[in-house]
Amino acid sequence: MAIPGNAATIAALGTAQTLAWASTYYLPAMLAAPMARDLGVSTPTVFAAFSLALVVSAVVGPWSGRAIDRHGGRPVLMGTSLLFALGLAALGTSQGVWSLFAAWALIGLAMGSGLYEAAFSALVRLYGQGSRSAITGITLIAGFASTVGWPLSTLLEAQIGWRGACFAWAGLHLVLGLPLNAALPRAGVAQQPHQTPPTKVDGKAPSANRVKVTSTLLAFVFAVTWFISTAMATHLPALLQASGASLAVAVGVGALIGPAQVAGRLLEFGFLRHVHPLLSARLAAMGHPLGVAALLIAGPVVAPLFAVLHGAGNGILTIAKGTLPLVLFGPQGYGMRQGWLMLPARVAQAMAPFLFGMALVQWGSGALWLSAGLGALALLALMVLPHARTTEGQVKST
Repeated sequence: MAIPGNAATIAALGTAQTLAWASTYYLPAMLAAPMARDLGVSTPTVFAAFSLALVVSAVVGPWSGRAIDRHGGRPVLMGTSLLFALGLAALGTSQGVWSLFAAWALIGLAMGSGLYEAAFSALVRLYGQGSRSAITGITLIAGFASTVGWPLSTLLEAQIGWRGACFAWAGLHLVLGLPLNAALPRAGVAQQPHQTPPTKVDGKAPSANRVKVTSTLLAFVFAVTWFISTAMATHLPALLQASGASLAVAVGVGALIGPAQVAGRLLEFGFLRHVHPLLSARLAAMGHPLGVAALLIAGPVVAPLFAVLHGAGNGILTIAKGTLPLVLFGPQGYGMRQGWLMLPARVAQAMAPFLFGMALVQWGSGALWLSAGLGALALLALMVLPHARTTEGQVKST
């Protein structure tokens, strides 16, 4: 269960995360085209700059996590609010390719220290093994980032242009994001390694080799699932049309994914919080391959089922990215470990639109075999992960 009294922390951090995601990750979808027209570059160039931001965020992640391990999430996330504002303001003033890429690189610094991984690390720094419900809570709130971000960016661009939209988002980080992150509790003195009992696997402390294997498998799972998630977010309408669906059906089906993600997180918050996070992750990893199988067998008529299975699984796996490292390795050094585990995922995320786009051009709906195959490999990796048992009572307390 969530620790009593942390509802305000979850609400503040969840709202700040909604702002962070809406103003960065979901920004190019609405502003890339007008940005490209004004700057005299192609739309793919704008997305290439965004990909650079994702790569920068991958590199920054481990160091941001280490800072949170040492000092807590409050000062790091407050600094990130300032970085978001600075990066978005720089984007709003960019005049060409070089300033465009420089602005997105600055935003990437903020993304690497201000999105989910940093928020999860901040919660673990505060609540230790009792962080599972809190992690689920902030993903429930921030799950509406696209629902808020896309319409607001569109409205701002229509009223004050894309540059004005960037300045408005920057201002929101100063007047809303910064106070919300400042409202987070101060973390206590960082625990020393001997103060946290080592996580046990099958009743005994894991060897260094076993820790390395577990870390490699987790990093692979996270990279694959983020690749699939980003590929679907970028190419789903075109993919469904290649499968035989009309444009109207493709857009309608795509609209189901957001609610399905939230539904999956509600399921995790309710029923699945009573089971081990590894079992929850395994069930979630089945979603995309099963949805693809249904779509390839029955055609567009079951496209809504595909969207629900993919969306719900993706929603739960977002939580698993925070809970699995906690239950498998414990809270000590969580932030830096989380940064390293997510580094390949961020790189895969940056490559996904381009690589899956090439597959879609070459194979049409057959590109689904690629995503389903990768999803099946992620499920296999989760199946061979050891079922961790932390010190007595810790898994129950999550």
